[in-house]
Amino acid sequence: MAIAEDVTILRTSSSGGRASRLPLRYALLSYGLMLLALLAMGLPMYWMVAAAFKENSEIYQIPVTWVPHAPTLENFGRAWRAAPFGRYYLNTIITTALGSGAEIVLATTSAYAFAFLRFPKKEWFFLLLLAALMVPDQVTILTNYLTIARLGWVDTYQGIIVPGAAVAYGTFLLRQTFLSLPREVLDAARVDGAGHLRTLWSVVIPLSRPALVTFGLISIVAKWNNFLWPLVATNTQEMRVLPIGIYRLLDQEGTTQWGTVMAGTIFVVLPVLIVFLWAQKHIVEGIAAGAVKG
Repeated sequence: MAIAEDVTILRTSSSGGRASRLPLRYALLSYGLMLLALLAMGLPMYWMVAAAFKENSEIYQIPVTWVPHAPTLENFGRAWRAAPFGRYYLNTIITTALGSGAEIVLATTSAYAFAFLRFPKKEWFFLLLLAALMVPDQVTILTNYLTIARLGWVDTYQGIIVPGAAVAYGTFLLRQTFLSLPREVLDAARVDGAGHLRTLWSVVIPLSRPALVTFGLISIVAKWNNFLWPLVATNTQEMRVLPIGIYRLLDQEGTTQWGTVMAGTIFVVLPVLIVFLWAQKHIVEGIAAGAVKG
C-alpha cells in the first residue's frame, strides 16, 4: 500500500546519518553531569528499596547502614495486611487505563484538528488551549467536585476518571509534533484518496509514535500517582487507590514503621517502573530520530 510504503521509506532514511564526536572535555563534562543526575535520582530509590528490607530499629540507626544487616521480608507482609492493596491495585489499574486511554485519544484527535483542519477562529481556540495550560489542577478541584456531586458520581469510577479525561498539555505537545511531519507524506496520502481518519491512523500516528509513547508514559505516571483528586472524589475504602493506601501506612502520632511504608511504596512504584522499561525503547528511538533529523 502506498501510504505504508511512504512511512517505511521515511523511517529507514532517517537511520542513515552518522553521529558526530564531542571533544574529550565536553564528553567528560557530560558523563559527570549524567553521574550527578544518576546519584540524585538513584539514591532515594536505593534508600527506599534498602529500607524495605530493614527492621525499624536499623532504619533509625546512626551511622546509616547502606546495606541491611539482617534482610527481612516481614515489611512486605505487614504492608499488604495493613491496607486492602488488592482492591487498591484494581481501582488504580482501572482508573489509570481508562483515564490515560481517554487522554491519549482526545489529545491525538484534537491535536490533529489544530494541526491540519481549517475552522473559524482556530487561532483563538488555540490561545484558549494555551491559557488552560496555566491553570493549576488544584484550582478546579472544587468546581469538579460540585459537578460530580450533582451528577451522583461521588465514590464512582466515572467520578475519578471523567474530570481528568482531557489535558491541554497533551494536545499542545502532539500538535507541535504533527506540524513537524513531512508534508510530502501527508500530500501522498491525500492523493491516494485517504480521508482524515485514514491519514491520522495510517500516517500521522505511526510517524508520531515516539511522541505518543512519551505522552502516554507521562499520562500513566500522573494517573497512577494521583493522590489528591481520588482522595476528594471517594469516601469509602472500596474506591480508594494505591497512593492513598501508602498514606494509610503513615502514623500521625510519630511512630511510623518506615520499613512497612517503604515496602508499600515499592508496591506502587514497581508497575510504573516496568511500564517505563517497556516504553523507554520507543522514547530513545524518538530522541535519536530527532537528533539525526536536526
